[in-house]
Amino acid sequence: MFVDQVSVYVKAGDGGNGIVAYRREKYVPLGGPAGGDGGKGGDIIFKVDEGLNTLMDFRYNRHFKGKRGENGMSKTQHGKNATPLIVPVPPGTSVIDEETEEVIADLITHDQQAVIVKGGRGGRGNTRFATPQNPAPDMAENGEPGQERNIKVELKLIADVGLVGFPSVGKSTFLSVVSAAKPKIADYHFTTLAPNLGVVDTSDQRSFVMADLPGLIEGAHEGIGLGHQFLRHVERTRVIVHVIDMASTEGRDPYDDYLKINQELKEYDAKLMNRPQIIAANKMDMPGSEENLVKFKEQVGEENQVYKISALTKEGLREILFAIADTLEAIPKLVTPLEEIEEKVIYRYQKEEKAFHITRDSDGAYVLSGPKIEKLFKMTDFARDESVQRFARQLRGMGVDEELRERGAKDGDTIRLLDYEFEFIE
Repeated sequence: MFVDQVSVYVKAGDGGNGIVAYRREKYVPLGGPAGGDGGKGGDIIFKVDEGLNTLMDFRYNRHFKGKRGENGMSKTQHGKNATPLIVPVPPGTSVIDEETEEVIADLITHDQQAVIVKGGRGGRGNTRFATPQNPAPDMAENGEPGQERNIKVELKLIADVGLVGFPSVGKSTFLSVVSAAKPKIADYHFTTLAPNLGVVDTSDQRSFVMADLPGLIEGAHEGIGLGHQFLRHVERTRVIVHVIDMASTEGRDPYDDYLKINQELKEYDAKLMNRPQIIAANKMDMPGSEENLVKFKEQVGEENQVYKISALTKEGLREILFAIADTLEAIPKLVTPLEEIEEKVIYRYQKEEKAFHITRDSDGAYVLSGPKIEKLFKMTDFARDESVQRFARQLRGMGVDEELRERGAKDGDTIRLLDYEFEFIE
């Protein structure tokens, strides 16, 4: 089973809680606070493993959760940081945030890795809150929640050569005779439902990876047929081999096929038209193919080199494989797209979200929400009075009290934040 697109939920580990503790040592009067900080939660990291060539592992495991950091300890001992969860992915994997459509990572080379979600920092122990006015504080922070997000994981095959063309023009047969790949071959459209990869060795000791990609039809760039499932894999190929049924076995005009396929590639991504394209005139063993080839060559012009082949009788295969190998040697490996994507991710400006939002429930209660205020709430230990007072001061500093008054909140009104309810006091 070839899997090339999955939706996955990832949740990094929460930070460990800081603790409230005091030194109790002989001959040390007024020992003071000694609560340690919690450890950092585990990140979730995707790492390229060149031994993988499909996202099959994600088919059965769609939830990844990082470990929680260890809680702080007495004697100001720091809790242990959680180890990151490393998830192996095949080369050519793109990770996209489902909500924002932002590319989080584009993983191409072996051992390349990217942090997909970051673990929460550990909560601070009471040692951190000591001041001259309050030398023995009775409060500590809970650990920060780890990041979580729904992501789309896509695989774009990294092949040197991609075979394109209408269904049933002989792409799979071509791959099967020039490599050890064993694609399914039959005389009906869309026999190839998933890309097949094969390593091709030329007789002069050169080799390259070739991908037989599902057949294209008109409207593929809009998702018709196997549309985007196919076109996504063309992006990474360095050379396009355009296979054309020169015998017109299905009654189509070869030149018309050539124009339509190129139009689909252009509509999907105009940059694909800059890739070297080699034309393979297939089925030359069939009647009428020679006449069609003469006419076809006149229509495409001298600048496009056309190679006569028959995947069935193996005629002309040596010449076209040498031409592909020569073309690959003449062009550099595609490295720039990776650098461009990394720069975009690193330097993208993100508008700061509002710290909180206020809405009303049907029972008249005021509801507070927002990532910043919810994080503060989760990091507050409500079992300790000092922590609760600190949380109240933080809300006041953020302007929550002021906005509630503007919204008409009166003494005794219910304020709701996640699962917690408290009264508004003037």
